[in-house]
Amino acid sequence: MNPQPVSLEAMLQDTAELGGEVFQICDYPPLETFTDAELDRVRDAADELGLILELGTRGIGPRHLDQYLRMATRLGAPFVRSMIRPAASEPTLDEAPGLLARVVEAYADRGVVLGLETYEQLPTDVLVDLVRRVDHAALGIVLDPGNCVAALELPRDVVAATAPYVVNLHVKDFAFSRRGGWVGFTYAGAPLGEGLLDYDDMVRQVRPRERGINQVVEHWLPWTEDIATTCRLERQWTQHNLDYLRSRNS
Repeated sequence: MNPQPVSLEAMLQDTAELGGEVFQICDYPPLETFTDAELDRVRDAADELGLILELGTRGIGPRHLDQYLRMATRLGAPFVRSMIRPAASEPTLDEAPGLLARVVEAYADRGVVLGLETYEQLPTDVLVDLVRRVDHAALGIVLDPGNCVAALELPRDVVAATAPYVVNLHVKDFAFSRRGGWVGFTYAGAPLGEGLLDYDDMVRQVRPRERGINQVVEHWLPWTEDIATTCRLERQWTQHNLDYLRSRNS
């Protein structure tokens, strides 16, 4: 853990300095404790930096998604990412379509889109079927094909299956490397263009520029020898990946 954690405001500043245009506050539980005044300060900071805010969480419980809709509205965020968790406290897959249909009506009324991320915990065809059954413009899929490899799904197949329903992209590259002694593999992140992600094919199928879909840089950054070196490497990867995206989308 970083002994000097970066504040949310500093993350926004770094994003602007690196030339980013969108910042997704994703899997950041402290946000749920923010007062309206604190949320307003985050929105003001993003506005001053010219950044679009998005939110990210986990779970599809109606109360939880209602909370994130309220925060998204306060922050001026037009998008919320979530994911279906296989937990006893969560709605079942049988309950999910009806619950989501009611939730996304409220999201649509406030101009917010909800996206469910591809993950190894849920087969891609099940996720696609759920989105099809709800059949609402305010519900779609957050595509991250690297997540599904752990379920033995090929990234290219995941892209093809989800492309018509994608509303947000998590862009990260990934690669396998042999473990010490050549026993097994490590599956970890890689700088964009240096791993197994066929980025050009993904963009060809999803057409993010034509459809107004934001591309959010994400890392599976391997740990190095210490926190300072790891943080420097993270910034290098972020700059590299942003430059890569600009070179492919200009």
